[in-house]
Amino acid sequence: MTGSLFWLQAGQWQLAATLYALATIGFMGANVFYDSLLVDVAKPHRYDAVSAGGYAIGYLGGGLLFAVCVALTLQPHWFGLADPAAAVRLSFLFTAAWWTVFSIPLLLWVPEPAARGSGAGRAVAGGWAQLVCTFHEIRRLRVLSLFLIAYWLYIDGVDTVIRMAVDYGLALGFDSSQLITALLITQFVGFPSAVVFGRLGERFGTKRSIGIGIAVFALVTVAASVMRETWQFYAVAIVIGLVLGGVQSLSRAFYARLIPPGKSAEFFGFYNMLGKFAAVIGPTLMGGVALFIGDQRLAMLSLLLLFLAGGVLLCFVDQAEGEAAARQL
Repeated sequence: MTGSLFWLQAGQWQLAATLYALATIGFMGANVFYDSLLVDVAKPHRYDAVSAGGYAIGYLGGGLLFAVCVALTLQPHWFGLADPAAAVRLSFLFTAAWWTVFSIPLLLWVPEPAARGSGAGRAVAGGWAQLVCTFHEIRRLRVLSLFLIAYWLYIDGVDTVIRMAVDYGLALGFDSSQLITALLITQFVGFPSAVVFGRLGERFGTKRSIGIGIAVFALVTVAASVMRETWQFYAVAIVIGLVLGGVQSLSRAFYARLIPPGKSAEFFGFYNMLGKFAAVIGPTLMGGVALFIGDQRLAMLSLLLLFLAGGVLLCFVDQAEGEAAARQL
């Protein structure tokens, strides 16, 4: 679907929206199984390091591809392209090729348990029933349920900061090239910092390390609400890069310890669904504040509520109790 965007023509916004929606479904669906493989390729005591390593390499690869696409767009004549529009279209082909090439090692050499069940049609039909069953099982796991509520709140704040950063920067009057540079900074800083957070999780505990990341994000929202200079925007981008991969990777590792053995795919399906659905609250909150109060800075500051609520609930999650309950289900 991403590669197909190369052939779009001006004005074909309906087709563009359809291709984008289908690409998003594919990406989110793939992430369910990618995340669930964590319990098959690593031992529980290595979840933090392996999950962090995955995010770190992802940020490095994504940053390199993004840098190439940005170079194509900003200097198309260097590459023999007519204009930035041609460069953007070519970037879709590069992205599709990138995904294809780097999926090959996963498909060929990463082992997984033998698949259970029958045809795709029955699997799709049974998916909704399985979702209801998984929801009922989650309700029986008190600690897991509490963590998911906490995760739903703080990851909504994280996703909103990332999704709304460009719009917020434009609203404050920053140049688009400066915003692109800030996004690149976040990608490349996220590479080593995700690895560091994996080590922190092993040394000081996963929940405590997630809490550190949430606290930093809370401070970032305060800093972003008062920034006025370009260097401040870059500084915020660096700080976000330092904790972004850590919060994401350690949350995945922490959740993997709380789910019942042999049910990683269905439980990570719920985890990913919740994480993607969470991206609704933050933008709605920011949009509502901006609409009724008319202040973009207060709109950014409103995300502090999500980080505080999620962080407080996380404090009450008992990992040992959660692991014991998962083994008994």
